Amino acid sequence: MAGLNIPGVTDQYKTNETVEKLMQIERAPLTREQKQLDQYKAEKDAWREVNTQLNSLRESIKTLYSYENPFNNKICTSSDEFAITAQATRSAEDQTFKIDVIQKATADRFLTDELPSDYQVPAGNYIFKVGTKQVSINWKGGTLKSFSDALNKRGNNVIKSMVIGASANKKTLLIEAVDTGKENKLIFEGKAKDFAFSSGMISAAKSSKNVTFGTNPNELQNVYQQSDKAGIPALSSTKTKITNGVIHVEPRGAFQVAVPDNIKNNRSNHITFTINANKIEDITEAINKGDESPVIPDAGFAEYEGIIVRNSPSDSQYQPPVVEQTTAEPVLSRNILYAVMSDGSERLISTPDILNKGESSFDLSIAEYEGITGIKIKNENTGYSFDVSAFSVYDTASNLGYTPNHPIEESGDCIIKYEGITIVRPTNDIDDVVPEITLNVHERTERTATITVKPDKEASKNALIEFVGKYNQIVAKINVLSQNKPEIIDELDYLSDTERDKLKTQLGMFNSDFSLTSIKSNMQSILSSSYKFSEYSTINLLAQIGIATNATGYSGSYSQSRLRGYLEIDEKKLDAALTNNLDDIKKLFGYDTDGDLIIDDGIAFKLDKQLSAYTQTGGIIALKVSTLDTKIKSSEKNISKLEDQLNAKEAELRRKYSQMEGSLNSLEGQQTTINNFNRRNNNNNY
Repeated sequence: MAGLNIPGVTDQYKTNETVEKLMQIERAPLTREQKQLDQYKAEKDAWREVNTQLNSLRESIKTLYSYENPFNNKICTSSDEFAITAQATRSAEDQTFKIDVIQKATADRFLTDELPSDYQVPAGNYIFKVGTKQVSINWKGGTLKSFSDALNKRGNNVIKSMVIGASANKKTLLIEAVDTGKENKLIFEGKAKDFAFSSGMISAAKSSKNVTFGTNPNELQNVYQQSDKAGIPALSSTKTKITNGVIHVEPRGAFQVAVPDNIKNNRSNHITFTINANKIEDITEAINKGDESPVIPDAGFAEYEGIIVRNSPSDSQYQPPVVEQTTAEPVLSRNILYAVMSDGSERLISTPDILNKGESSFDLSIAEYEGITGIKIKNENTGYSFDVSAFSVYDTASNLGYTPNHPIEESGDCIIKYEGITIVRPTNDIDDVVPEITLNVHERTERTATITVKPDKEASKNALIEFVGKYNQIVAKINVLSQNKPEIIDELDYLSDTERDKLKTQLGMFNSDFSLTSIKSNMQSILSSSYKFSEYSTINLLAQIGIATNATGYSGSYSQSRLRGYLEIDEKKLDAALTNNLDDIKKLFGYDTDGDLIIDDGIAFKLDKQLSAYTQTGGIIALKVSTLDTKIKSSEKNISKLEDQLNAKEAELRRKYSQMEGSLNSLEGQQTTINNFNRRNNNNNY
């Protein structure tokens, strides 16, 4: 019995294979169109990559001539970075100056006594003031830790707090002001004041009211200092006297008075006094008049009743010595006042206007002059005398009624000396002393620190290296796309395997497109041109700063890779140029030719202008990408149409071959029926 055959399913006659072979021929146009579409997309991706790299190069170029160019960057170095550092703006002048940090600005930081671990802070309204700021906390009562957390949470950048484990089962609470400066004292009011007293953080202040010293001649200590100027007498206490409680200091007079122990040991004490300057006849006039050679007098005569008898001239062989004439020059000094410290050093207290103001008032804080043992007056002037008042003492803590028992620090101003001038500020960041420079005070200097402001050559060097790197990347991309030479890729040893494989698919992709070779040629022309921005300029070529296609001057065997347009850097030559000709390098990349304060020439300016024609909206690359987008859409439309045609064609072939197979199956069935009928007839005849 013949098997069951279903047309289009059992495929007895290989119709599916026949249809597939016929469709392969029909799909040839579709295959070609799909390959073309893939090519269009690959080209579009390549142009986008070129555009990305060109834009990256443009960004690097712009930094070389824009207002933010690295050639204007400044850095500050300090000979004592532990004590003081500085930051300079781009407008700061190159300079070097001296800084002495007398003390850094501090804030009040007070500790309580050691308290039990289970100590409870009573409920109440706690008020804390620092300068003009105030914070008020309604506390419901609780542990030290909870109280400290509440202070930190609601301190509003006025106060901070910390609980410190002092010893076994003992804790202490630290409360500190945030703002520094002697005017920003930590003040307790309301329940805060009660707590500060009860916890041992503060105690009642002892008044130093009406305490004076320095009016008794026995209190004045002798000072003697030889002069280093010709004809000028030494500094001496013999030129000092006390009259009616006022210390009178003649020209070249000096004295020292000791600060009593009970005064210098209280950090909240202040010493006040006045100094009155009096301009007088300069003592050098009298000194110079008395500096003449001796003269032998005339022999003389006698007269009696009109008769004159002259003495015989002296026959002495004495010849008066030749006295070398010296002229004492007047001395003018505004450095009058010194604090004598416990180590024996003298700390100058600046008095810049003392000669002009007449009477000057002084207020010395013991906290600011910690370690002071005496006050010294040295009148080095030859044309001024000074009247110094008695030294009075007052205690700032007495104004508040209390003083801290365990101060870690007490509020104080930052005191520095800039080129010998004393500067006082409430903070450690000082930006109003040196123009365009912020000084950052960290600690007291042991010796004078030197701050140097200079160009940031490292930033300039890094910007130039980045420019060269990005330039070489786009040149490599252009070489790969415009030339069908595998060795171009092999020379790029910095590529990863993935990047290398991708470049191989792009090799020679645009070898018939002159846009890329034009970019490369124009850039090379700009880089090799001379820029004479000044008749005094010494740098006019990029190669002069060590950047060129053969910057290292390599003269070895011939290398094709050295002719592909990549830039090289001679680092030693670049470093030397940055050190000696930084301003020329800045102008090499961008300068103003017509005085309108707008950059209109230079390497970076011209490169930026050249590349903008390719990368800007509506530029050359944008047009190429737009053209490819149009081709891609057209190709996708053709592919869709061809796919519809092929689907219809395949359906038609399968329908026809299915009909044919059905007809063949029908004929085969008829033949089988006839053969069976004939066999039955033959069997009946026998």
